[in-house]
This record gives sequence, C-alpha cells and structure tokens, in this order.
Amino acid sequence: MPELPEVEVVRRGLDAHVVDKTITAVRVHHPRAVRRHEAGPADLTARLLDSRIVGTGRRGKYLWLTLDDGSALVVHLGMSGQMLLGPLPREDHLRIAALLDDGTALSFVDQRTFGGWMLADLVTVEGTDVPFPVAHVARDPLDPEFNRDGVVTVLRRKHSEIKRQLLDQTVVSGIGNIYADEALWRARVNGARLASSLTRSKLAEVLDAAAEVMTEALGQGGTSFDSLYVNVNGESGYFERSLDAYGREGEPCRRCGAVMGREKFMNRSSFYCPKCQPRPRVRRE
Repeated sequence: MPELPEVEVVRRGLDAHVVDKTITAVRVHHPRAVRRHEAGPADLTARLLDSRIVGTGRRGKYLWLTLDDGSALVVHLGMSGQMLLGPLPREDHLRIAALLDDGTALSFVDQRTFGGWMLADLVTVEGTDVPFPVAHVARDPLDPEFNRDGVVTVLRRKHSEIKRQLLDQTVVSGIGNIYADEALWRARVNGARLASSLTRSKLAEVLDAAAEVMTEALGQGGTSFDSLYVNVNGESGYFERSLDAYGREGEPCRRCGAVMGREKFMNRSSFYCPKCQPRPRVRRE
C-alpha cells in the first residue's frame, strides 16, 4: 500500500497540472471505485461535472482535490490505485475517467479495486481544513504543524508495541509497514518494544527517523516494488534501492553486519537487525 511519500508524490504531480482546471466529463467504469460515495456513481458524476479544481491536499495516506464549491474529491489509493494524467489509458483496470478543459484525461486505475473516489465536505480540525472522512486522521511527521512532543506524550501512555503505534493513523499518520521498519532500524529500536517502555528522547528519535526516511524517499519518487505504484506520469519511484531494513531478510545489516531477521507482525512482516535492535526480554513470573 502506498505510504506518505508515495501519496505526496502523486499529490504534487496533480497540484502542478490540475489546479485551475475544470472537469468537463466524468465516467465511472466500475461502481466499486465509488463505493465510499454513499449517494452513488450518478451523484458523484453529476456533482463533479463543471467543477473547477482550486487546490490539492493530503493528510497521511489520503489525498484530495479541493473544488470551487467548497467540497473535496477524496482519493484513497488503496493497494494499487493510480492517478494518471495524459491520454485516456486503454486499461483493463481503468475505474474512473475524468476529462479536464485542457483536453487532459485524469484517470483512476486500480488493479485490486481497494481504492476509490468520494466527495465530502471540508471541516476545520485544529485550524486546518480537511475532508470530513479524514478528520480522524492524525497529522503526519512531514506536516508543518506536526507536534512531535505531543505525539511522544501520547506514545508514552501506550502499553503496546511501538510498531503497532506507528501504524495507528489516529496517533501519527502516513507511516506504513515499510517506513516503520526503516525508522525503527535507524533509531535502533525493536518494533516489539512497548511504546511505554521507551524514553521520551528515544520516542522522539523514532519520530525524527520516520520524518527523515520519508523525506529521503520523497526525494527519490517513493518506493516501488512493482508496477502498481507510479506517479501521475506512470513512472516508478526508486527508493527501494536505499532501504536499510524492509525486505532485507538474510542480508547483512548495513550498520553492524549481522544477518537481518524477519518476523510476522499484524498480518505483515517486520524486518530488523537482531544485534542493533534486540528483542525485548520476556519477563518470567
């Protein structure tokens, strides 16, 4: 699933090309792609027609296009969603197509159909306008208003694994499995450690590492393991080559040379260095 850097790459691409453009035609090719829009595909199509795009936004893994009527077209990429600009693609997985007034097609392609579009009103949360379905999502480490110390305070009260908390989008958003492993590796913390067992300075280090690695990934277009994640021009990111933890099971740790390990975690996998990131000791009764 695309994480913060990948979604931000897409948002920036859209911001550069669709702002001040008017939607002149819309066609929903697959109803599942608009299942989150409760009024249905006909309502979404009618409301988008002749709307002018006046801005873009992102919170965590969600992005949206702000429209001139004050509403927002919320886009969730899911596992394989792509927002593509250019000629209308001849794609088996084309789910929604919109035509802009400059002749450009804005297409939503989604092989696994977990993503989709929906229209929503904007609401103000802590001084920032966000679509209503995104209001529960916490700020992310790249948000200028991100309160790192406030998040550290929340984490200190959490008696559960630090990795689980990093993946909780109501605590801190935008961090998924890949960048959680990368941040924990950089901070030399095992993801199984209880958040409440870590010092404030160590928790701050983890959050700073998350911001650092996601900033680096953003600069390289994000992480692409296959053709499912691409930018608006259909190009893949190349941060995969710079990963220090994720996907490196059996390879030497780039810091100490120990063999990298892998464990199951929340229907996913966690990658870590057993020497740099020792597992917490099990207390014996």
